[in-house]
Amino acid sequence: MDVLTLLGVAFAIWLMLAAFMAGAWAVEQRTGNSGWVDVTWTAALGTTGILGAFAVLDPADVTGRQWLVAALVLGWALRLAAHIAWRTANVSDDPRYKKLRAEWGASAPAKMLWLLQAQAILSVPMVLSSVLAAWNPAPLFSWIDIVAISVFVIGLAGSAVADWQLSQFKRVAKDTGRVCNVGLWSWSRHPNYFFEWLVWVGLALLAIDMSGEWLWGLIALGGPVCMYWLLRFVSGVPPLEEHMLAKYGDRYARYQQETSSFFPLPPVRHGI
Repeated sequence: MDVLTLLGVAFAIWLMLAAFMAGAWAVEQRTGNSGWVDVTWTAALGTTGILGAFAVLDPADVTGRQWLVAALVLGWALRLAAHIAWRTANVSDDPRYKKLRAEWGASAPAKMLWLLQAQAILSVPMVLSSVLAAWNPAPLFSWIDIVAISVFVIGLAGSAVADWQLSQFKRVAKDTGRVCNVGLWSWSRHPNYFFEWLVWVGLALLAIDMSGEWLWGLIALGGPVCMYWLLRFVSGVPPLEEHMLAKYGDRYARYQQETSSFFPLPPVRHGI
């Protein structure tokens, strides 16, 4: 691999993601339900990552590592897309995007398009992480591969458990005004985000060749860094916390005081 090849791959990834997110914008405009944006984004990362994993000139050169990475990305995409699709089908809109549209007013369609295209650009490092993991020439199942797969599986399982616990809590609590603080949600206000980030940490680790003979894999670390920044400071935690504070008021403010924002930590019970 050389710099030109890497830039060409990144450009191809961006083109595919841009096309997917343009489609997401069209669906959002037609249905009025912005929840489908995240379904499309998940499908975009999954599809682009799998195609990138198999981007070789000779099919005979496909390796076990490429099959492994493709399988991991497919498993992640199917689980998350199915979960978000089920959630979206049962609500009228995503409160984060709904608030943005209200603030933007008449310019909402154009600004939404630009926002989704910005997401496409910012998602390039994440897809590139999975592609570099697939292209890593190191022998499969070294000790770092085992660590990487373990981290990925923990992330995938943790995100599934967090989503299930939240759905069960909503089913029981319904409209009582209670804030979900059970299970993983008692250790982190956004455990689903944390475990999603952990998935991409695992994929990035799969790109690392500990022999030092393939340094391109280090670029894959940009994937989880970008994912953390997006979730923690841009499109994840900030708008959702603002929505939750507006909805639950002091109850959520107390939850913020007691519970870690992102990384799971033991809760702090004030006054006990």
